[in-house]
Formats: sequence, C-alpha cells, structure tokens
Amino acid sequence: MLRVAPLLILGAGSLFVMVVDDLSLPQVYGQEKPTMKVGFAERDITPEIGMEQPGGYVKAFHKTFHDPCKVRAVVFDDGSRRVAVVSIDALVIHVPQVRAAREQIERQTGIPGDAVLIAASHSHSSGPTGMILPGQYDHASEFVRKLAYEMSSCADAKYLERVVAAIVDAVCAANEARVPARCGAGVGIEKEVSFNRRFRMKNGLTHTHPGQGNPDIVEVAGPIDPEVGVIGAWDEGGKFLGCIVNFACHATTSPGGISANWIYFMERVIRGAMYAPEAVVVFLPGACGDVTQVDNLSPYAYPSGRRWAELVGGAVGAEAVKVLIKMEPGTLAPVDYRLKRWTVGRRIPNPERVKKAYELAARDPQEVGHTEWVFAKEIVLLDALIQKAPTVELEVQAIQIGPVVLLANQAELFCQLGLDMKAGSPFPLTFPVELANGCVGYVPTEEALGPRGGGYETRLTSYSNLEPTAGNQIVKASLELANMLTPGKIPTRPPAPPFKGSGWSYGNVPPELE
Repeated sequence: MLRVAPLLILGAGSLFVMVVDDLSLPQVYGQEKPTMKVGFAERDITPEIGMEQPGGYVKAFHKTFHDPCKVRAVVFDDGSRRVAVVSIDALVIHVPQVRAAREQIERQTGIPGDAVLIAASHSHSSGPTGMILPGQYDHASEFVRKLAYEMSSCADAKYLERVVAAIVDAVCAANEARVPARCGAGVGIEKEVSFNRRFRMKNGLTHTHPGQGNPDIVEVAGPIDPEVGVIGAWDEGGKFLGCIVNFACHATTSPGGISANWIYFMERVIRGAMYAPEAVVVFLPGACGDVTQVDNLSPYAYPSGRRWAELVGGAVGAEAVKVLIKMEPGTLAPVDYRLKRWTVGRRIPNPERVKKAYELAARDPQEVGHTEWVFAKEIVLLDALIQKAPTVELEVQAIQIGPVVLLANQAELFCQLGLDMKAGSPFPLTFPVELANGCVGYVPTEEALGPRGGGYETRLTSYSNLEPTAGNQIVKASLELANMLTPGKIPTRPPAPPFKGSGWSYGNVPPELE
C-alpha cells in the first residue's frame, strides 16, 4: 500500500510531495518468517458518573466524562511459553483482584498465573479500585469502620468485579488473537515533561511540592528516569498491531472528568502516527513514586489539566513513535517469567501518637484542620490494620520478552530504586513496572526515611507503611529474578555485503573545475 507523507515546503515556491511505502512497518531486510506469535486486545472499564474518584484520602465523586478507561492486554508466545502483560486505567489494583484474574486466566487459557503481569496506570481520573477495599475493616470498631467506609476513598465492589471480568476477557481475547508477528524493542529519551517533586530545604529536611518560587529550596532531592521503553509488534503483512510503552511519571494531569489521564493522549499520538486506529497501547508505569508532571522550579504558570495531559501524553507518545520507527522487527525470544514472594514488616506508630490520632479523628475535620484530621484518621486506620495484619506479603515478578525484562513490583516506588534495577540488570533493556500485581503504597529510599528525609511520600498511613528497607529488598529480589533469566538479542539488520567494485560511480571522481 502507498501512502502520501505530509507536504514539505522548502523556501518560496519549493514544494515537495513524497510518496512512500506503508509507514507502519520499519523496513525488513529479507528476514525469515516470524517464529513467534503475538495477540492484543482491550476492554472498556469506564466508570459511571457519580462513582467515587480515587486518588486521595477522602471521598470525591466523578461528575463528568472525558475519555474511556480501558483494560489493555498483550500475549507473547515463543512456541514454548506464553506470557500476558496487562495494563488497566486505574489508580491501583489490589491482590484479591489480581489473584482472581490470574486464576481465571490460567483456567481458561492455560497461561500460568505467575506469567500474568497486571499493572495499574495510576490514573487519578479513573474508576473506584481503591483506596479502602470492601470488608477491609469489618474486624474493627464501629468508629474505625465509619472512618474507613464513610469518610475515606473506597473501592466499589461491583466495579471491582467488572474490572476482574474485563481483565480476564481481554487476556483471553488477546490469546485468541495471536498471529505470527515480528517484534522490536528499544528505548527513547523524553526529559522535558517529568520532574522529581521532592526538594531539599534550608531547614535540613526534604519537602514534597514546596511550591514555585519558594526561597527555601536548596536543590532537587531525587532523579527522574527519562527513558521511554517500547516493545512493538507487526503482523506478517506489515500491519502495526500494538505496543508496550514504559515511562516513569504519575498519571495526575487529570484532563477533566473520567479519563485514562495523559495515557489517552499518548495512545492517540501512537495510533495516529502509526496509521493504526485499532492498535492497542499497553502502558506500564515506571518507578515514579516521587516523579510527576509538576515542575516546582518553573517560572511559568502551570497549564490547565487538559493541556498538561496533552503535553505529557503527546511528548511520550511522540518519543515512542520515534523508537517504533527506528527499531528493527524480528523475533524477541525467549519468553519466560519468574516470581518471588516474601514477608516484610510495617512501620508501627508509637502508642502516644495513636492515642492522639484517635482524639483528633473523633473531632470535626473543620475544627481540626483538613490535613491534620486526614492523617490522624490514617493513623487510626493503620493501627486497626496492624491488629489484623502486622506484616505484608510482597511480590516481585520478572517477565522476559527476548532482550527485555519487565521487573514488576507492587509499590509506588521511588525513581532512584528503579534506576538501581536498570543499573544492576543483566538485560540490555530493563523496564521497571510499579503498582503491578497489587498495591503496598509509597516505598521510598532509606535516605528519604532518614534524618534529612521527609515529605508527603514518607507519611505514615494505612496506604504507605512498609519498613524502611523495603525498597532495597524489592530491588534485590527483582535483580535476583532477572539474573535467573538469559537475555535474548535485540533484532538488528543483517550485516552489509562484502565491498565490491569501487563504490558509487557518480561520486568517485576528483573535483571538476572546468
């Protein structure tokens, strides 16, 4: 199929129109037929107007609609093993829902549950999958139950069932949709739309979002990860089927109403540029527990939510397209997986703090002050949670797709810990994936929980409370899994033929002066 590229105007009166081959597939240099199969599918999980909007510690409700929320799934099959990678437009996904989805997927497709990765995009404009789960505080006192169910952000039981069903349906459909495919992988760089939100201050501590123009800012307290990791797939006819995109930035742009957040605009850019309106874009969030779109050092006013979503999604999508166009399609083998679970402790609030928190939480929030009341409530909920479950089971997972390893964890993981994974990995391409297969809240570095630390992410809540070494434990366990696998090779072009003749006859001449 021929396509007409955009018009290019060079100077006054110079107009060129380039006619090119199908732009959806990078040039293939006589490769053999594909030896792996890939299938994509997506399902709708858009919440209803009036449902809870997650993302905070108190209740908020959806009033308008902007764009659909989805489950997006891909199945990779190298002939010996299959793995499924799923992204959901959701703030979080909890272990009970992951367990239920994995069990049904294994029963219906034969794909082992441990070979299924389910990651939440962390969209703050999505449906009610958290924070408090149905029945989570049924063991507690009437007062605690009221704080949990009536005064906190809660998941909706019916909606959770719908999400699990959509995950299972999407993976089953992707498994059925498998076709011989050529795949490629690569990494691009986008470093202008994500920013670490933590800053060292003159008082010796670290603050989150200290505010534009704050004279007490000393320096940024953490890195960003500018890499845009991409895996792309094309069928035998050159049709672009879909891709995985991995990038580290909170999905908190909130374009207005129910939305996949900036991921929606990323998808639009990729589909448009690749001439593939039905292509499935599976987004996997990188380690971005301390990284958002907010530039606290910017001298300019922040854009509107929709414009911010367009900026982040458009930039990440454009970089993903560049990677797709430049990658060499081939076979990404082998496909494999590993998984590890272990137990970690929670940080325990001291008894005096708990007693004071109960007193504050029992008062009117307006009397106490919003922030003071919210985090007093959270200490009360944490205390009740510890009575039921003083420890937490952590899971990390490694999904291998040839030269790429996806290292999945359940945390809102600090960016530095994701960079540590990349630095220690034996794979040429390592994509950390946070908020996958469960949710254990923010997991900072040990430094952030030390004497010069602090900030929002280190607050002790029912959501975030793991012991200070949890981050390093996650990194260590992830790298252990990566080292159990043997990296495949990134497809490359065949070598150039041996030199013959004297080169291009038009160009092998001395200068002609007359």
